[in-house]
Amino acid sequence: MFPDLARDDVFRLETPRLWLRWPRICDAASVHKFCSQWEVARYTARIPHPYPAGSAERFIYATREANASGRDLTLVMTPAKGKSDAIGSISLESRGADRLALGFVLAPEAWGKGLATEAAEAMIDAAFGLTPAVEILAGVRVENEASKAVLEKCGFAVLGTGRQGAPARGGMVECHSFRLGRADWVAGASARRREASAAALARVP
Repeated sequence: MFPDLARDDVFRLETPRLWLRWPRICDAASVHKFCSQWEVARYTARIPHPYPAGSAERFIYATREANASGRDLTLVMTPAKGKSDAIGSISLESRGADRLALGFVLAPEAWGKGLATEAAEAMIDAAFGLTPAVEILAGVRVENEASKAVLEKCGFAVLGTGRQGAPARGGMVECHSFRLGRADWVAGASARRREASAAALARVP
């Protein structure tokens, strides 16, 4: 799914406040720190709680293997300024030949600042810019209003609500299903460019 460009561990994405890059073994302590928090794990399907020792290292090795194969793309979020510790992760996982699934987690101390939206927008642009994907899917626990808001800001539309598998939560949980199609992304990107151009013209004396 992903081209050679993204299969190299020097690949990274830059946003106004973040670097999104391949996870490294030196990130294990930071990954363990945010994955160990119940506020993070409770809304995910796969992060167990308590978070077992060694899980962060296994996560890093698995994601690097998937990245190198081009099957998926998982990156950690790090601040563009100051400490370079990982404060979250974001992933695009293949769902067949032309679909991807978006997922993300962010450390609680970084909540409420728009960072998840910033990272999601960069990953969405990379998904449609680097792959032939026709759509990106996402699932969000019905009580997870913050992640729902992130997806809506990024242009996702709700497909429906139903029960989805969540092994780490002990079975099935109620989730909203979201979708963003390539055509919707193109239209949204064009609108953002028009807004940026208008803002730039407004600043001209």
